[in-house]
Amino acid sequence: MVRAVVVTAFVVGATSGASRWQPGSAPMTPLAAAWLAATGLTLLLVHRFPLTLFLGTAASAFGYYASGLPGGPVILVPTIALFVLTRQRGPLTAGSTGAAALAAAYVLHVVLTGSFELAVGAAFLVVWLTAVIGVGTAVRYQLDALAARRAQADEHRHRLAEQERLRIAREVHDVVAHSLAMINVQAGVAAHVADRRPEQAKEALLNIKAASASALNDLRATLAVLRSGEDKAPAPSLAQAGELLDHARDAGLTVEVHGEPGDLPAPVDAAAYRILQESLTNVVRHADRPDHVDVRFERRPGVLTMKVRDDGRGTAPPMPGHGLRGMGERAAALGGRCAAGPVDGGFEVCVELPIEGEA
Repeated sequence: MVRAVVVTAFVVGATSGASRWQPGSAPMTPLAAAWLAATGLTLLLVHRFPLTLFLGTAASAFGYYASGLPGGPVILVPTIALFVLTRQRGPLTAGSTGAAALAAAYVLHVVLTGSFELAVGAAFLVVWLTAVIGVGTAVRYQLDALAARRAQADEHRHRLAEQERLRIAREVHDVVAHSLAMINVQAGVAAHVADRRPEQAKEALLNIKAASASALNDLRATLAVLRSGEDKAPAPSLAQAGELLDHARDAGLTVEVHGEPGDLPAPVDAAAYRILQESLTNVVRHADRPDHVDVRFERRPGVLTMKVRDDGRGTAPPMPGHGLRGMGERAAALGGRCAAGPVDGGFEVCVELPIEGEA
């Protein structure tokens, strides 16, 4: 709205000034002022009807110049309309519409004058049309490129936020699921032997206390990261795997470890720890009367292979859940793979994690 009013005021004021200061110019009349004002104020609707308003303002400007009224910059109005038309509809529509307008003006010129000769102003109109469409096209492409970059940046931010949300969900799931599984097993043991073997019940309660304290510490660290927005929580590591294995042994399992993972980059080390944690949790929660768990590490150039196998009987193919999905996501994030399913005499999780910088 402001632009239309400013352009109209400029056109009317400049035309009025020209009528006073240019020798031989026709005087400014109320008709001329009204004509110019009506032409300029149509720009109020130019963004809704750019094609129609370009043709209308071009015809109005042509009629004004042909009427003998005071000359002025009324051509600025169809110039703006053509620029908006180019930005919104593209150079093809603007060019064809502009060419049609010039052709119509030439036909009208022939009808009114009876002459087929082109005046010098015709060349100006062609140059004007080409220049306005060129500038409008350049601005259109620049704005499209800017919008595409913004959309790409928004998509990138959304993807990072989604990855962060999944990472936090996996961390919370691993911490809570593992600890609650161990607490559940120990609580069952305590309830079972409370009357007959109070010492064993006391040991189970102490294990519950230790597991719950560990879970609370891990959960506090994860929530602290969420509150601060900074990833300063201590990264889990296979160096702490002994605690996981002790929890599994406290749950009544015999655990054997074969091989060594060796020194690992922090992302690989953390992923391997969480996958081991979830694998042991699944043995405690879902395996059918397991007694024994084998954990095998195999280090080859550029890759770490870890297998966790239990002897649960009659194990059926697992239903995909948060735990299995989380293990697969952790491995895939590093370019590795994770497979889990029944094997002869139990269930096995096999994960391969690439180690960058090794060959």
